[in-house]
Order: sequence, then C-alpha cells, then structure tokens
Amino acid sequence: MSYLTVEVEIDHGHVLAKGAESLPEKASGLLTIFAPSPSQQRPGGLAKGQLTVPDDFNAPLSDDVLQSIAIPSTGC
Repeated sequence: MSYLTVEVEIDHGHVLAKGAESLPEKASGLLTIFAPSPSQQRPGGLAKGQLTVPDDFNAPLSDDVLQSIAIPSTGC
C-alpha cells in the first residue's frame, strides 16, 4: 500500500489539487480538513512610546559596517 499527500482546495464540494500533482482517476482515502484560523488583526499603537528611531537612521552606513555585512560575489 502506498500513500500520497496532496494539498487540495475544496470548492463547492469539488476537490481540486493545488499543486502540480494530479489526483488519481479513482482512489479512496481519508480527508483531513484544516479549519482556517480566525484572522485577528492586532490593534495599532501597541508599542507606542517604547521605540526610538535615531536622527541618523537614514544616514549612509560606515565602510566597516558595510564590509562586515557584505556578501561575497559569486561572479555570476
């Protein structure tokens, strides 16, 4: 016996494969439905007054900082 896991959508009672996999013409199996989690937006201003942005935030970084975070070129 072999198993196949396929991500699907259910639309008006029809099961549709979401990925490149195709569903078999005929099969039997178990269906587990993951209920969508309720989207709760966080209220704005939760950290108000707790953060400070320095005046030089948009200033260019120094050469030593740029060199410390530089990614080597791959030559591509």
